[in-house]
Amino acid sequence: MSLESVRAFFRAHAPDIAVIETAESSATVALAAAAHGVAPEQIAKTICLRVGEETMLVVASGTARLDNRKFKDTFGGKARMLDAEQVTEMTSHPVGGVCPFGLVQPLPVYCDRSLKAFTEVVPAAGATNAAVRIAPERMADLVGARWVDVCQ
Repeated sequence: MSLESVRAFFRAHAPDIAVIETAESSATVALAAAAHGVAPEQIAKTICLRVGEETMLVVASGTARLDNRKFKDTFGGKARMLDAEQVTEMTSHPVGGVCPFGLVQPLPVYCDRSLKAFTEVVPAAGATNAAVRIAPERMADLVGARWVDVCQ
């Protein structure tokens, strides 16, 4: 279902972008980089977080790490990672396939500036073996993301 919601999202909003399915898993940054022939930095990882009662998605370069001080300064609180069940409930996507596309419910999406170093990034696409290739600016525009600086 999750992969299908991502396919439906792209059919409706960006029919020129194809969802790429691989035979091998791309559930981690390292596996995704190997499966798609890119550097780990070019993988756009999506993290599902909660600050207080607000759940959000932060999309960042595959090797970037959240900076607690920057995050707290930007969002006014400490980030709390959701567990796998909560992530699936909030996004409809399994851990390893989480992305800002085809969500089961609207969530605020933030793109970290670490993605701006690339002309193309590779985020997951709703399954642990699916992804898309997309320009970071276009990804942010398609999902209504706000750009932030919350990573090291």
